[in-house]
Amino acid sequence: MTAENGADVEAQIAEWRAYMLRRRAIHDTDVDELEDHLRGRITDLSETGLRPDEAFLIAVKRMGSLNELSREFAREHSDRLWKQLVLAGEPEAEKGGGRRELLAMIACALLGAIAIKVPSVFGLDFDADADFYARNMSLFALPPLAAYFVWRRRAGWGVIAVLAGLFVLGAVGANAYPLAEEDQSIVLTAIHLPLALWLVVAVAYAGGDWRSDSRRMDFIRFTGEWFIYFVLIGLGGGVLAAFTAGTFAAIGLDASNFIASWLVPCGGMAAVVVAAWLVEAKQSVIENMAPVLTRVFTPLFAATIVAVLAAIVWTNSGIDVDREVLILFNLLLVVVLGLLLYSISARDPHAPAGVFDWLQLALVGSALVVDVLVLLAITGRITEFGFTPNKSAALGENVILFANLAVSAWLFLGIAKGRTPFPRLERWQTGYVAVYAVWAWIVVLVFPPVFGFA
Repeated sequence: MTAENGADVEAQIAEWRAYMLRRRAIHDTDVDELEDHLRGRITDLSETGLRPDEAFLIAVKRMGSLNELSREFAREHSDRLWKQLVLAGEPEAEKGGGRRELLAMIACALLGAIAIKVPSVFGLDFDADADFYARNMSLFALPPLAAYFVWRRRAGWGVIAVLAGLFVLGAVGANAYPLAEEDQSIVLTAIHLPLALWLVVAVAYAGGDWRSDSRRMDFIRFTGEWFIYFVLIGLGGGVLAAFTAGTFAAIGLDASNFIASWLVPCGGMAAVVVAAWLVEAKQSVIENMAPVLTRVFTPLFAATIVAVLAAIVWTNSGIDVDREVLILFNLLLVVVLGLLLYSISARDPHAPAGVFDWLQLALVGSALVVDVLVLLAITGRITEFGFTPNKSAALGENVILFANLAVSAWLFLGIAKGRTPFPRLERWQTGYVAVYAVWAWIVVLVFPPVFGFA
């Protein structure tokens, strides 16, 4: 933090303090305590890479959940703070840092765009070698993203060595085994390797401090925010592709090959890094989306799952054991888990329990019932036909989801009743991320030889 930045933040804190002291209901000692809390939050946020003015803005907004006067201050000054965050001129040093970060992002995005085209130099085609690209897509997209975070976090050589080793291990798992195109292990690798490598990116995001609960929760929050930006970029890319095809067709040229072979794959790889850069650049803006999206979709998904369970009871029929149906229900459970993680990352840990906590408990509880039904269906399928890579992977994943949802439901019940502090649920979820990482690596590395490379 430069001296000028420090002076700006001190001026902002002084204005906030003066606003507090103008109210007769609050004493000097109370303001001192609140100021210490505010400064602590600013320090924590600044250590994550935020600019001082961004850290102050987010800290004041979070303080608003604890103190009504802070909420009024944020409301009355939101326009000025927003303009200062987005429109105000930056010091030359910060402008230089912004340019360097932009160049680093562009370099990493170009690296991803180039990586996806390297196999074509050796004669591999997207259509003819679809299984190769399915297994290796995450190896093209995620190392450049990890490189961006290594640069941004100034990670040491030890962290870089760990990251490189894990990416090499992923490449070995994806390509070293003698798998045929129709083998189930190819699909399992294509599904699980991105998850395993995404959690490798988490090590880069945390700058190597992966044992920190707060850094793991920051990465969970980043994941949701990154997904929002990536989807928006993808939608924009779809419009761009449509306009490109249409305009070239209007002059008698066919751009479909360019779109399929260059625009879509290269743009997709670059978008992985660009989305991360946007999240890092404007964390305070996207942070407001988290509680809104969570509060919109939590009741909708809760109603959907309850309706499904009611239909199962009404029709007296269990879940179909077809693979596609089981995949659909597993995706539903993953979405529920995502909503749970997203809501936890957006919730103020000091806020009292409310109606929304009961609603989340209903969502998790209904998802837990669905998971039990899915486990029964998978177990019945295995009992009848025996173990296969697909069924074994589905069984393991549902057992892992069941354990997570069961403990989460119990903790949510304690939170809703005021018996359990919210940070306990947060620690459970951030610690459980390692279980998903271990399972993903087991499916990628252990399943193929165990099931005879089937």
